[in-house]
Amino acid sequence: MTDATTSLSPKDSALQTPAVNSPARVLFASLVGTTIEFFDFYVYATAAVLVFPHLFFPTSDPTSAMLQSFATFSIAFFARPFGAVIFGHFGDKVGRKATLVAALMTMGISTVVIGLLPTYASIGVAAPLLLALCRFGQGLGLGGEWGGAVLLATENAPEGKRTWYAMFPQLGAPIGFILSAGTFLILGEVMTDEAFLAWGWRVPFIASILLVIVGLYVRLKITETPEFQKAIDKHERVQVPIAQILRFHKRSLVLGTFVALATFVLFYLMTVFSLSWGTAKLGYSREQFLVVQMTGVVFFGLMIPVSGILSDRYGRRLVLIITTIGIGAFGLVMAPLMAGGLGGAFLFSILGLGLMGLTYGPIGAALAAPFPTSVRYTGASMTFNLAGIFGASLAPYIATWLATNYSLDHVGYYLLGAAAITLVCLVLSTEEEVSA
Repeated sequence: MTDATTSLSPKDSALQTPAVNSPARVLFASLVGTTIEFFDFYVYATAAVLVFPHLFFPTSDPTSAMLQSFATFSIAFFARPFGAVIFGHFGDKVGRKATLVAALMTMGISTVVIGLLPTYASIGVAAPLLLALCRFGQGLGLGGEWGGAVLLATENAPEGKRTWYAMFPQLGAPIGFILSAGTFLILGEVMTDEAFLAWGWRVPFIASILLVIVGLYVRLKITETPEFQKAIDKHERVQVPIAQILRFHKRSLVLGTFVALATFVLFYLMTVFSLSWGTAKLGYSREQFLVVQMTGVVFFGLMIPVSGILSDRYGRRLVLIITTIGIGAFGLVMAPLMAGGLGGAFLFSILGLGLMGLTYGPIGAALAAPFPTSVRYTGASMTFNLAGIFGASLAPYIATWLATNYSLDHVGYYLLGAAAITLVCLVLSTEEEVSA
């Protein structure tokens, strides 16, 4: 009698073999999603400086309108932990793939709707309220996107390459920023200010639907991560992941939140605040400062893979400690550089965003490391997004208030303080907690 296993055709044997994601497909799927998410996010950030104060808060004086616009900007950061809990719950219960698709859809739809909103002149106070609601949707989607993208990369990574793989979704931040700033720069060149404020600002929001379609196509082609599949096979999934986090992993949650604090403060000072203050108070034109920022973001992108290589070789904790000390030192010189003419502004942008790349590259793997597979989506997402509340949500608002009421130097002291808190938490963290 022929043995049943030997009678299987090659085709039948292939059907019994689980599909394996190729490294290129995994890394592209993790990168493309975060690129789209951050493009959508930065389109709003840029419009919050250049457009929304004029069209959604026109009854206020310029400074008050800018502060109100920054307040709606902050809403997304308070929405992100809710997104982390909701999408993290399903990511740890159902799977990484399906949850990532849902997060991308939430972010994409919210962004397109912003591009279709009527302004204050058309519907009055309902306009900023609808803007705030859409901003909440953006934050909800991004709260679920980041953790899943990092896990998609790290849970497919070979031994000793976790930080290198986790670096790829982080590259979505500089790429998304360049696409966003480049879009606004091109629009500013090809149309008048009147046309831009009348309808041109809507183009990036509505056009983002094309990027979302590409992202969905790529995400739907991948299979579940091997580590999560093992958790399914071993029946390790938990009923309420957030409850497990709060019960057994509070230390990792708290330390991780403040380990990422300086990263968030630095980035939103270098982008949202600096664009606002540079164009409104320091005399740079919109086009000049967007070029300044895009130059810095190139160095941001270049330093991310450098940090990935260094972290896998010397340890994430050491790389993060040295970079955090550098961020604190940068806080002491950022004001004179930023106000030192166009040459100083370029150096300000290159140094600040270069440091951002060095801290942002390893932070994804570092925040995911302390949590077991069964609650890792929720844990990594919550940590990252709570850091967003403390470090990013009010950073443009606080920095504008400090610069207006005291001086630009005090914005640097604010960054120095954030770096000091992060450094303390890194010292309190063990090598195993950050580099597992």
